[in-house]
Amino acid sequence: MRILFWGTPTYAVPCLDALVAAGHGVVGVVSQPDRRRGRGGQLQPSPVKRQAMDLGLPVWTCPSLRQDTALQQKLAELAADVFVVVAFGQILPPAVLAQPRLGCWNGHGSLLPRWRGAAPIQRALLAGDQWTGVSIMAMEEGLDTGPVLLERGLPIGLCDNAATMAQRLSRLTADLMVEAMALLAAGAAPTQAQPATGVTMAAKLSKEEIWLPWHEPALQLHRRVMGFYPRAVTRWRGQRLNVLATVPLLPERAAELAAVGGAPMMARAQTLWPPGQPGQVVAVAPDEGLVVATGEGHLLLQEAQLASKTPCRGTRLSQVLKAEVGQRLG
Repeated sequence: MRILFWGTPTYAVPCLDALVAAGHGVVGVVSQPDRRRGRGGQLQPSPVKRQAMDLGLPVWTCPSLRQDTALQQKLAELAADVFVVVAFGQILPPAVLAQPRLGCWNGHGSLLPRWRGAAPIQRALLAGDQWTGVSIMAMEEGLDTGPVLLERGLPIGLCDNAATMAQRLSRLTADLMVEAMALLAAGAAPTQAQPATGVTMAAKLSKEEIWLPWHEPALQLHRRVMGFYPRAVTRWRGQRLNVLATVPLLPERAAELAAVGGAPMMARAQTLWPPGQPGQVVAVAPDEGLVVATGEGHLLLQEAQLASKTPCRGTRLSQVLKAEVGQRLG
């Protein structure tokens, strides 16, 4: 089939590769405009644009597809059978949705109708969901409201973060989209309307949310670190500290922690740690990091990064921070 692919971040690259490898005729790629990145602030193409150029595919970018009617016409002239959209970053206007004869299909990183919107992976982690997945959805004017052709779930582990889940969901998206294209080509693609109940919205992440409120319970703080990875932040001695990995030291989650870190982690969860004020270091755990009191329970801070420094873990973390019992985060 003739496919026009729409995507921008690294998350979408495996799907583009999979469609090409499956032998589909990808007639072109639409991505977001080049952005200034890195310390030099030089313009760089998106990961999808870079991969499309490596594959020798034509690429179009635009800051606003809705306003660029000339590009809309150009894309219509490609006569694609289907549009495949994975994390493109703009809403396709009705005139564009109507172009392909077999419709526009989106690979969305949640089990719809849960977590419609911009940040489904992060919101699932923040909410403590035990499952997420991928939905291949027929696109319409509503935000992620279209009927679903295929979906498949994935479990969320206690220490899965936004990056590890994105990797798993990205691969699953690629597999399901290839399967969906085969169904479309065969004329056997029955869809199912999304349930009217269970709708939740995955709002964009805000700069205010990424700051860790140490008065919250340990489990909720851990979910913030996992969901906002690698951007969850606090302060240490007046400096900005990115918190990259934590473990909630909760006796009731000891079995899960044993599966993640073995017997030592189970033992740490079951230890009676000294009380402390929220954000206060109550112990420096050998080879593991800092044990921090929270609004409820204790949190093991395993990995973090001071501004302009490299990330560090365990003993090295306590050395770099010059951490001592009684000091406060936040």
